[in-house]
Amino acid sequence: MRILVTNDDGYNAAGIEALVAALRPFGDITVVAPETNCSGASNSLTLRRPLSVRQAPNGFHFINGTPSDCVHIAMTGLLDFRPDLLVSGINNGANMGEDTLYSGTVAAASEGYLFGIPAMAFSLVERDWKHLDTATQVARELVTRFREQPWQEPLLLNVNIPAVPYRQLKGFRATRLGRRHPSEPVVRSTTPYGETVYWIGPVGTALDSGSDTDFGAIDDLAVSLTPLRLDLTDHAQTQAVAHWVGAQ
Repeated sequence: MRILVTNDDGYNAAGIEALVAALRPFGDITVVAPETNCSGASNSLTLRRPLSVRQAPNGFHFINGTPSDCVHIAMTGLLDFRPDLLVSGINNGANMGEDTLYSGTVAAASEGYLFGIPAMAFSLVERDWKHLDTATQVARELVTRFREQPWQEPLLLNVNIPAVPYRQLKGFRATRLGRRHPSEPVVRSTTPYGETVYWIGPVGTALDSGSDTDFGAIDDLAVSLTPLRLDLTDHAQTQAVAHWVGAQ
């Protein structure tokens, strides 16, 4: 099996190094990841400057661009093969609810999905890589299941993993995205030159955290598996919009 691995924390992050080590036994692993941390980059592509591809001593390719840049370049010129699976992560922090709209980890996986490649995005819900070994074991199990039971068509799977010892996990749960309250207010500060600057505030608390959501699964110490789709059309409202503009 040929696996393309990427992330949004940068090619030298602990999460991607642990993920690659965990997946080595599955076949040929190719890493194409950002040069620096790109958390919150979403699906952005770099269109106004050229991008460079370099290779680290450990064989990882890194690009001075976004997570989506990395996968896009890999799929449109860098690789001379088509991956069987794209794996993104392991992210330093959760990607649940509306986080998925901003997440570079999920964006990298979705870029592969747009090319028709089955994709998984892995996130460890607490920062500082606490219980990273639990996340790598979960990744091994899901990739093993994929190898033994391949999906009938490409799927974009968002996986969030509780930061607890592996033996404390309460299994796997298929979930939907939950929802948060609005984010906390921005944090104002002043530069040495007297300019006011703003930091984006912390995310809000969970608003919709039922047992069938990603938040609910994590609260119950279960691994959350949310299948995502990229069709943003609000199909239920198309007729209302047509009526509003007088369209046929």
